[in-house]
Amino acid sequence: MFSRVFNRLEEGFISLLLVIMTVLVFFEVVLRFGYGWQIFPNEGAFATFLSQFFRLVEELTLHLNAWLVLFGASYGVKVGAHIGVDSIVRLLSSKVRRVVTLIALALCLVYCVMFIEGSWVYLQKMYKIGIFLQDVPLPKWIAHSILLIGFILLFIRFVELGWLVFKGDVDGFRSSDEAKEALEALEKERAKEAALSGVTGTKVTPGTGTAP
Repeated sequence: MFSRVFNRLEEGFISLLLVIMTVLVFFEVVLRFGYGWQIFPNEGAFATFLSQFFRLVEELTLHLNAWLVLFGASYGVKVGAHIGVDSIVRLLSSKVRRVVTLIALALCLVYCVMFIEGSWVYLQKMYKIGIFLQDVPLPKWIAHSILLIGFILLFIRFVELGWLVFKGDVDGFRSSDEAKEALEALEKERAKEAALSGVTGTKVTPGTGTAP
């Protein structure tokens, strides 16, 4: 029950970040072209407001992108959305593949621990100093807290995957196969085109309702 609720919250939060980023980038593009085509005034209070708003949107988009990437990285491990180079690993037996995967997961966990420790030290310093972002009225330690949150989530996902490998439920990383997916998409497209050409190529005999 808790896992299902957390998964829904995780997916909803990622979707929300993506929507907000899309809206902000749209405003950023409008402002860029507005200045480029001299639609907006270059002087006065309104020009100053637009300039400040543009810098705010740019910095906010940058940090939201970091949140999306680091938050989505752990989600990608869970659903197997990361791209994996496993042409050599697939040649190994299932047992050896599990051992190799566990070694790789151990290295990933060490990497996560290093980043978690470094992020914690960094966020503590930012909290004590009390620095704010340059254009967004937000403490820097809050904006950069995704460093700690993201790698904690990654650590949890790697532990979950390691437990599945240890039990024998899976024998490797779950990763997307772009070549296989591309071939499947191509086959579906060809089948669809063949079906459409078959429909348009048949002629119905008058009075019978059947095609010869």
